[in-house]
Amino acid sequence: MRLPRSVAGWTIAVFGVLALVMGAVGLLWPEALLRMLGFEIPQTRAPGDYTGVFVTASSMASFNMGVYYLLATATEWRAFYRFTVVFRLVTFTVFTIAVLADIAPGRFFGVAAWEGLGALATAAGLWWDARRSASPGMTGVPDVTDRAGGSGSTPAEPVPDDARRGAGTSGVGPATDAVH
Repeated sequence: MRLPRSVAGWTIAVFGVLALVMGAVGLLWPEALLRMLGFEIPQTRAPGDYTGVFVTASSMASFNMGVYYLLATATEWRAFYRFTVVFRLVTFTVFTIAVLADIAPGRFFGVAAWEGLGALATAAGLWWDARRSASPGMTGVPDVTDRAGGSGSTPAEPVPDDARRGAGTSGVGPATDAVH
């Protein structure tokens, strides 16, 4: 796994790692996850209470989402970064409404805040990266007007020779290859 190559990539990587870890916690120790989120843990569950099933499904989704975010980071898939900003803001809104409507405990607002702040951090990272790459003459930063090479996700980013030699890539960069 390669390290993120942009500020936005770092925000996505941090969220990916945390989603992966929280998903694993929910799968291995669901009561701990429920306590962290502010939910009560009854001594026994009534027939028809599917809390365990829901926590398992949510935790598996979180684990998978962490993997997707880390894959997007490894391939510097900028379109995915932009997509997450919009839908994390939607998640922030839905979770905040759930707390305000007394559907979820007040402590659950922490999850909403995490989503909202994460969306804003990624949006700021995308802005910063675009601003940085548009400044000609900056050392070590590719100029967006240079269209030679390119990995598919950021046209100005050169593709290392070893990335061009991957099986079945035909010289295509890692982000484009991940889509095929």
